[in-house]
Amino acid sequence: METTLRGVGVSHGVAIGEVRHMGTAVLEPPAKQIPAEEAEREQGRARQAVEAVAADLTARGNLAGGEAQHVLEAQAMMAQDPELMADVERRIAVGSSAERGVYDAFASYRALLANAGEYLAGRVADLDDVRNRIVARLLGVPMPGVPDSDEPYVLIARDLAPADTALLDPALVLGFVTEEGGPTSHSAILARALGVPAVVALPGAGELAEGTVIAVDGSTGEIFVEPSAGKRAEMESAVAARKAALSASSGPGATSDGHKVPLLANVGGPGDVPAAVEAGAEGVGLFRTEFLFLDDSKRAPSEEKQVAAYRAVLEAFPEGRVVVRVLDAGADKPLDFLTPADEPNPALGVRGLRSLLDHPDVLRTQLTALSKAAQGLPVHLEVMAPMVADRADAKAFADACREAGLHAKFGAMVEIPSAALRARSILREVEFLSLGTNDLAQYTFAADRQVGAVSRLQDPWQPALLDLVALSAEAAGAEGKSCGVCGEAASDPLLACVLTGLGVTSLSMGAASIPYVRATLAKYTLAQCERAASAARAADSAEEARVAAQAVLSGE
Repeated sequence: METTLRGVGVSHGVAIGEVRHMGTAVLEPPAKQIPAEEAEREQGRARQAVEAVAADLTARGNLAGGEAQHVLEAQAMMAQDPELMADVERRIAVGSSAERGVYDAFASYRALLANAGEYLAGRVADLDDVRNRIVARLLGVPMPGVPDSDEPYVLIARDLAPADTALLDPALVLGFVTEEGGPTSHSAILARALGVPAVVALPGAGELAEGTVIAVDGSTGEIFVEPSAGKRAEMESAVAARKAALSASSGPGATSDGHKVPLLANVGGPGDVPAAVEAGAEGVGLFRTEFLFLDDSKRAPSEEKQVAAYRAVLEAFPEGRVVVRVLDAGADKPLDFLTPADEPNPALGVRGLRSLLDHPDVLRTQLTALSKAAQGLPVHLEVMAPMVADRADAKAFADACREAGLHAKFGAMVEIPSAALRARSILREVEFLSLGTNDLAQYTFAADRQVGAVSRLQDPWQPALLDLVALSAEAAGAEGKSCGVCGEAASDPLLACVLTGLGVTSLSMGAASIPYVRATLAKYTLAQCERAASAARAADSAEEARVAAQAVLSGE
């Protein structure tokens, strides 16, 4: 009998297939004492296992490339954390086996993360995956991971570690469903990059029996268990219609009456550029530069290394617009040379622009490298600061850009509610705004973007978040300046229409979402988008806002 479940849709598309469950986590190793004379050997075993897992994660990242590579390299660094390894060796020295020492040390570190504020708590799943891989290697048992299957299937998991998500084979994994996670979790971001339909934060997903046929709608978040023949036909027809619309859509982003809405790509480095170009991106709306700095948490990359990486991206968009975000360190991206190690709540502490203003040499080097990278190129370079709170922040960043001799537009990201509320004041100092809806939602609702239990508050359809977007766009319009969206909200085709109706002037997203957004925008006039935006803001919940906007655009 067909039943319907609802989670959070995070990656477009429809998948129909049999359920296969993720491999179970590693069992807790026994707490046995080892003789003192074996401690050195056990410590060596632990070090070898850690290095092997770190190397495997790095290799997986190299194979996957793009966003996945940055996530997996961060996990490899987590595995090799010197303080964590020192704790492992201390535990072995007093009698623990290698596997038990690893298990207990990671448990202690896990508790620290879980209690360090919701932002860092969101990294617990990544830490658990690293622990499981090390312990599995020490025990000589198969790694936890994606099941073996000769037939395509829908993958079910409590959560998906980046190492597994990054190398999913879309020919076999039709889609995936997780009990935990949120719309901006690592798994969600990587699913969109892979083009795999996905639903997260579905309570009870693990109770779906192996072999059960389900239909997954990655746009709506609906799961149809044992779908009827009629439901299958309906969904397959929708898939065919969507493919036809995508293939017929090309060129710059615009509404049906010609209102231009440039569609840009979010990239993490040169590896993400080919997909963006293939998708028809009109430029880059968010170039995350963290990938260069995460290679070595002890020191910043040289100016020469930065110039080469930036130029590789800038050259791919001749005469296009490339918006670069300067280093956004802190919180879940700590760097030893830049961010404090003892903050009680790093997400609310010294991160983003605050870190850079405390280390002006790091900011100056990056701005100088960007200036040199753009020399001689016809690209339209724009540079923006993360985590701008007020006009003073905006002025400090603009002054730093000018002092570095940077010939580019200077902008501010709107990720803190104060920046949206005082957007017009901030625009006295900078030339554009870019809304990072992921962090803006996190700070507006006090809801960590990685925690599934609060995912409803991370839904970008929340009317309060739309109000803040509208405030920012209205301020930019009044000042004759631009206001784009580079958060994950822009990747939702229906929401892209609403954002356009709110006055947003450009949309930036993962490359895989660009064709969907382009095709959807082309179906509606600007006036329809504006009416849909008004209807969404008048709602009292995210779901009501989505339904109201859809009703307007459907002519109901």
